[in-house]
Amino acid sequence: MTDVWAAVPVKEFAGAKQRLSGALSPAQRETLAATMLEDVLAALSGATRLAGILVNTLDPRAADLARKYGAQVTTEDARSGHTGAVMGMAKVLIAAGRGALLTLPGDIPGVTSAEVDTVVSSCLAAPSFTIVPAHDELGSNAVLCSPPAVIPLRFGDDSFFPHLATARTHGIEPTVIRQRGISMDIDHAADLRMFLRAGDMARTRTWVLLDKFGL
Repeated sequence: MTDVWAAVPVKEFAGAKQRLSGALSPAQRETLAATMLEDVLAALSGATRLAGILVNTLDPRAADLARKYGAQVTTEDARSGHTGAVMGMAKVLIAAGRGALLTLPGDIPGVTSAEVDTVVSSCLAAPSFTIVPAHDELGSNAVLCSPPAVIPLRFGDDSFFPHLATARTHGIEPTVIRQRGISMDIDHAADLRMFLRAGDMARTRTWVLLDKFGL
């Protein structure tokens, strides 16, 4: 099977999650960003079908968390936004001769190791493209590219359908998988409420933290 590496872009925690400023203080948002990342890294490290984990960040705390979970750290194009950081990791993986890239954000704390393994298991012979949409069916919460730069990526609030179209333009029929934990990104106050209402999310560090915040 193609060796698949998880690739996680992480912005600096300071000033993170500005769209939650109406619900959380700057210090709370910074703590939340770090806690969500740890939940994601824990799930990735527990997956059995990944060849490795790569984290792209300039944040020292994020880098320390990454290494705690056995991830390699790069800063390739780390200041080029989410898309640029992902493509930077694609370059790193290509240079190392890796077969495929599975990119996920650091703000999907409900992700499980089993979900990651399910996505990795979907990887078809290259060239192939697998995608897991966000809960709103607009964002792209996990993307598996074989090889790592098989199509141009462009992330954002409305990237799911454009990614499908791009794959087809390149002659690839995308594989679409829906995974509940991966789909639940936390960007807005409504996302916080949805996450807290999900009883099975109480297993996560993030749920415990938000409960302590009194939300």
